[in-house]
Amino acid sequence: MTMTRTTEDHHRPGAVVRTTATSLAAALLALTLAACNGDGDSEGSAAGPKTATSAQPSGGPATGAPTGPATGSSTAGTVPVGKSPSGAATASPAKPAAPKAPAPAKPAASATAAGGSGCDHKMPISPDELAVYRYTPEGGALHLIVKYGAWGCAPADSDGAPFETVGKEIPVPMNQAAYVTVTNPVVASTENQHIGVQEFLDWLEAHPNSGLVFKYHLGADGAIDELEEEFTP
Repeated sequence: MTMTRTTEDHHRPGAVVRTTATSLAAALLALTLAACNGDGDSEGSAAGPKTATSAQPSGGPATGAPTGPATGSSTAGTVPVGKSPSGAATASPAKPAAPKAPAPAKPAASATAAGGSGCDHKMPISPDELAVYRYTPEGGALHLIVKYGAWGCAPADSDGAPFETVGKEIPVPMNQAAYVTVTNPVVASTENQHIGVQEFLDWLEAHPNSGLVFKYHLGADGAIDELEEEFTP
């Protein structure tokens, strides 16, 4: 009799309603809690990166970045300051080219080389030839004003070599009885002609500084006693 009563009470309409209401309440509570948990997770996710970023010290790795070196990272190619990478040639600065010393000037080619005459420009001063320019009777003695020299090299298109004088003009005493022979231009002849000393002096006075070349001879008194004009082109 007792079991039959319990079964009858369980199937009463009021018990069913209470059971259903209780289940609904429990379901609503579960949904409410789930919604609250979801909102909390969203807020936490949004605030998390900001908090991590603000707390990150300067120069440290970014939040979420891998802590280990990545394959192919640019860190592998970093070269310390002052060192060259292995295998790379160190380029040294180009040195400025040293200025070249000027080449020594070549001596000018002589007229001898040009003409092929074999003349030597270093010929010594002729011991018995001189160029006559003027005369002077000062001091009561006759002196010729002359310059010594040597024969130079004859140009290829010349009839002969020039007489190249050296030094200063000097007076040389001359005997008034000296034997003098001259040619052109003193006389109209290509061969030496004998003239007197006074005729010769007159020509020198009319043609000063002519520089005619003479072969001379000194007498025992040191004065010129012979003069022979030499051909000059």
